[in-house]
Amino acid sequence: MAADNAKIFRIAGPGRVRRPFAWTAAALALAAAAPPAGAREPAGAQPKPVVVASGLASPWAVAFLPDGRFLVTEKHGALKVLRADGAVAGSVQGLPRVDARGQGGLLDLVADADFARNRTLYFCFSEPAPDGGGANGTALARAVLSEDATRLDDLRVIFRQRPKMPSILHFGCRIVESADRRHLFLAMGERSSYQEQAQRLDSHLGKIVRIGKDGAVPPDNPFVGRAGALPEIWSYGHRNAQGAALAPDGTLWMHEHGPQGGDEINLPKPGRNYGWPVVTFGENYGGGRIGEGTAKAGMEPPLHYWVPSIAPSGMAFLSSDRYGPQWKGNLFVGSLKFRYLDRIRIGADGRVAGEEKLLAGLRERIRDVRQGPDGLLYLLTDGEGGQLLRLDPPAAAAPR
Repeated sequence: MAADNAKIFRIAGPGRVRRPFAWTAAALALAAAAPPAGAREPAGAQPKPVVVASGLASPWAVAFLPDGRFLVTEKHGALKVLRADGAVAGSVQGLPRVDARGQGGLLDLVADADFARNRTLYFCFSEPAPDGGGANGTALARAVLSEDATRLDDLRVIFRQRPKMPSILHFGCRIVESADRRHLFLAMGERSSYQEQAQRLDSHLGKIVRIGKDGAVPPDNPFVGRAGALPEIWSYGHRNAQGAALAPDGTLWMHEHGPQGGDEINLPKPGRNYGWPVVTFGENYGGGRIGEGTAKAGMEPPLHYWVPSIAPSGMAFLSSDRYGPQWKGNLFVGSLKFRYLDRIRIGADGRVAGEEKLLAGLRERIRDVRQGPDGLLYLLTDGEGGQLLRLDPPAAAAPR
């Protein structure tokens, strides 16, 4: 790993055409002094990880309640309520049954932007087929959290991935509320053994879908009215998305796991094809080419890709100045494989202008990355002894 540091972030290779990205004036100002794209930044003062909670059972996502408490999903199907001091206050009742085999389970969770008024939560999970035959699929539900945070009311599944498959891999399952607060994006994997489904428009596998908060299909979705295409589809040709977030200007960003190499950051646009498994910078496990190469007409190149794979997990843009002006507007991505947090600075042209490893040497894998209401970054670590960590700013950072 150390010998290949310079290759961890690679710019798109020959034949890969970059499209400029329109940033807000604030983001352009932040990027004004950017070093060459992809350059490593000098190691600066590191944030201090503070344990907020421990003893979590394979936590997957964290959400923040207005009173300072936390909600944490655990993969086996529990939704824990943590007090502000990190102590477990209890488990929320009323969750649906999940298929928690392999990579499946209770996965992402987001609170509605107007949660303080409507107490609405959205969560995704691996839903078993009703016939009990072993097939399953990614599903998205909404529910109202009771005032005492002990149960879910008015639970309704508003989207079900079709078709369900007998697989325990690549559920994807990241949720993002749109900038206009009217829609939800859900990123889904292609279920591993069914990778060809990522190119089929009659399948939700390997897709990002966009739906209304009630599950309705927005009339301006790109494939509405197209014969043989599922109308929820927003973009396709994805492998296994485990991170998604809105940029400072409200644009959707996501990353997806490649096979052996070729993890990607993409900016999913309506109706666009992102190539998997036809084009990739990765290769088969154990070696061997996949698909037709790294580029093909009609297929979008990644904004960035990682070789070797870092196994990216949660991701978040930092909008606060709690860590000083240098970090504001940066993208933060967790690495499951190498167990560090990647701080990624974006230049005026939309490329990576610099990146820095944070928390290198962390003993646990990073599963989720979120900015809290206090403007600080919070991480969930993976596994049976999972922790909720808060990153306290280094002493040199600007005060709030």
